[in-house]
Amino acid sequence: MNEGWHGDDYLILFAESEIGLAKDRYGISKQLAGFQLLGLRGWDDFIVQDSAGHTFSIPTVPIDPQYLEPFHIPAGKAALQYDARFAGKIKWYLRPLVFGGDVNEKENCVWVSHEQHAQLVRFWNDKYRSQKPSGGSKWVPKII
Repeated sequence: MNEGWHGDDYLILFAESEIGLAKDRYGISKQLAGFQLLGLRGWDDFIVQDSAGHTFSIPTVPIDPQYLEPFHIPAGKAALQYDARFAGKIKWYLRPLVFGGDVNEKENCVWVSHEQHAQLVRFWNDKYRSQKPSGGSKWVPKII
């Protein structure tokens, strides 16, 4: 794993040997068939790659293909500026933004381990899918 700042983005990039495990841990195959999980961008977004080699960012919650946005991983992973304050930690909103959470509310933000992050991502994505109606339109869940 390589993590650090690249401009205004804090990136966590998985090593080649970690990609399969991370993909399983977060349940990416279930939610984005045919994509690989390469890392995290700014704690709130995953960095994924499709079978054609194109990279995208997508929110960790919800992992929904309609929110894929093109993203280019910086050349040379060594270009990341290590920051010991954030090593091994991921910022998490107790109430995710799609469920009405507020980024400016200090009580809504905690720091979690990678394992906790995976559990929270799966929990909230399951909740999102259980409330999402079928169909192709964008949807905003009920605030719980």
